[in-house]
Amino acid sequence: MELSAQSRFPLRESTRGSLTSVLCRLPSVKRSLLFLLPLLVCGVSARSALQFDVFLGYGGQPTGTDGIVREAGWFPVACEVLNDGPPFNAVFEVSSSQMGGGQAKRLAVELPTNTRKRFVIPMFAASGTYGVWDARLLDDRGKLRAEKTGMRPRGIAWESVLMGAVPRTFAGLPKLPELRNNNARTPLQPLVARLQVEQMPDNPIPFEGLDAIYLSSEKALELKVNQSDALTAWVHGGGHLIVGVEQASDVNAAPWLKELLPIELKGAETRKANREVLDWLRSGKDQEITPDSTTRAGARNRPGLPGSRASNPGFNPYADLADDAEFNQADFPVATGNLRGGRTVLSVQGTPLIVTANRGRGQVTVLTFSPEREPFRSWKNREWFWAKVVRVPPGWFSGDPLNLNFYGGSSIDGVFGAMIDSRQVRKLPVQWLLLLLVVYLLVIGPVDQYCLKKAGKQMLTWLTFPIYVVFFSLLIYYIGYKLRAGETEWNELHLVDILPQGERTAEWRGRTYASVYSPVNARYKLVGEQTHATLRGEFMGLARGGQEGSRSEVLQRDKGFDAEIEVPVWTSQLYVSDWAEFADVPLSATITTQGANRQLNLRNNLSRDLKEVRLVFQDRIYEVGDVPAGRATTVPLEQPKSAPLRDFVVQHGGPFQGAVQQRQYAFGDNANRWVELNPRTVAATSFISQALNVGLHQRAFVYPVGMDLTPLVERGDAVLLAWDPGHSPSAMPLNRFKTIRSQRNTMFRLAIPAGQSGNL
Repeated sequence: MELSAQSRFPLRESTRGSLTSVLCRLPSVKRSLLFLLPLLVCGVSARSALQFDVFLGYGGQPTGTDGIVREAGWFPVACEVLNDGPPFNAVFEVSSSQMGGGQAKRLAVELPTNTRKRFVIPMFAASGTYGVWDARLLDDRGKLRAEKTGMRPRGIAWESVLMGAVPRTFAGLPKLPELRNNNARTPLQPLVARLQVEQMPDNPIPFEGLDAIYLSSEKALELKVNQSDALTAWVHGGGHLIVGVEQASDVNAAPWLKELLPIELKGAETRKANREVLDWLRSGKDQEITPDSTTRAGARNRPGLPGSRASNPGFNPYADLADDAEFNQADFPVATGNLRGGRTVLSVQGTPLIVTANRGRGQVTVLTFSPEREPFRSWKNREWFWAKVVRVPPGWFSGDPLNLNFYGGSSIDGVFGAMIDSRQVRKLPVQWLLLLLVVYLLVIGPVDQYCLKKAGKQMLTWLTFPIYVVFFSLLIYYIGYKLRAGETEWNELHLVDILPQGERTAEWRGRTYASVYSPVNARYKLVGEQTHATLRGEFMGLARGGQEGSRSEVLQRDKGFDAEIEVPVWTSQLYVSDWAEFADVPLSATITTQGANRQLNLRNNLSRDLKEVRLVFQDRIYEVGDVPAGRATTVPLEQPKSAPLRDFVVQHGGPFQGAVQQRQYAFGDNANRWVELNPRTVAATSFISQALNVGLHQRAFVYPVGMDLTPLVERGDAVLLAWDPGHSPSAMPLNRFKTIRSQRNTMFRLAIPAGQSGNL
């Protein structure tokens, strides 16, 4: 028999009735709260629908930990947001919470419902070891929606070796040997960070903290166009890309990679390692991995460190490596093809296993086999193979203590600050400060007591003492005003590396050092218009604990940035904008040889003259002179018009160390804290390692990757330095505020590859 609706659900109806009667008896306020309960539940569920993961550094995890950053270098911060709730406009913010941390970077992003977005922000690690970072997700009203605080990535020393890897499988991740006597306070241990394709930057600047990147050819197919472009730009700027070939078809299916490699792959063959691989590994000729050079272009010089030519050049950690009979007899597939401007480093039975070539200022190395498959995957000497390919200094494995002075190292930023800081600001000499202090103590003490006692009115000290304090306060303010008051001033110095990409186009990799003097406490607006541009404060050096000396709030855009900087009254603040973009070739050059004579063929494509052009070639620096606008010039390279490069750098870079130290003191000498801004001193900064004269295990200057061009000269390239006074490489100014005083200067730096002919 069918039951009625009422009889089928008696409990529901009775409950509904009882609830209605209860609600009617409740006060109106309580009834309102009950009706708001579902809305609160919906709000909680909407908030819980937001997934917020931050990947800090190279190989970072969703918790923001375990990532690796290098001190005094750029690194990526990747974020992944999944929004299953209502749509909103978000702002992703990353800031440093360490003492003296001055940078806060933001990125605006739209988060529709049921969307997952990934994005990367470049950040600068002033102190890789002690850095603490916070990440927040805010809505357009400034309300906090999610956060990750207290993130501590793993920091390594500025001199160490850091390799990124994009392997086919997690088990195929390369590994480097452990150092036996690594100092925990000086983390020199070479490391490998696993890079996930989804979190790889589309900007070449965050890659610059890596010495090398291993890329599986299979994973290369997953890279997006912007990611492959950034990786290629990083290589041309000085990076070392190591490609492991799974199949020749992988490379041929990626046009960007096929064009970059120095071998045209066509097929595959099977080979045995025999003893040829071990013999090459034992040979100790690690420089063979770099074609025609002794130091990798773009690498950090490591003067005075164990393993450098100065400390233990003859040590060979590979000489006693054990043989692996099983590895020697195993078959493995090898991709074959025709060399295309490359050089074979290692071969077995006449088939190349390692092929390498220069690409711009960087290097590409091809492993024609897969190091992630057997027999290489389980090879006993696999770690040492990677150490040699990446070129870890052999002396690091000698067992000698690696007691580098971790707190040492002045920043090259201070040198540029000493060049362009406002001369309106002067310091009070220490002796005058001490004299003023002595006079103050005498006046409020013995002099006041003597005068009042002689007048017989000692009780007036309650009146005279405040008068003295007010008088000396006004006097100090007046002295400070005379020493430091001035007009708003903005000065720029641009260091621009020209990386040719054909005859007419080049990538411009620039570093803009900008100093602003403010007569009041104020905030100023800066805008970077280049394709890839970011901003950081002045790096104060590792001797100061890796702090930044200025504060800024930076909003990263798809192209460029908007920033607000904070400048205290009567001070000069230094900021650095790192940027990269493609533009026309401003100048081209070649070196030709006729018998025993050499000449430089130079063309200025700009609409203005280039001043005081110099050429560095084979450890000598030649005076070229001025080059007229829009004209080609041929200049013979004559020995009398040249000087040893080291002598030139020591002569013009001698005041650098003292100026940086004086610049960081509140009181002291005025003349010695300034460095004259001219093409000679700027040229000296481009070869700063030539001026280093420090003891073993000590730092002198810490400088960004690519700043020092000595490795290019060591591998046989020539370097052209051209001064463009009174001009900026960008049509739009970096500062968007009015200034009474300003100056802009640019130094172009162009590398001429060894044996290169034709326009660059």
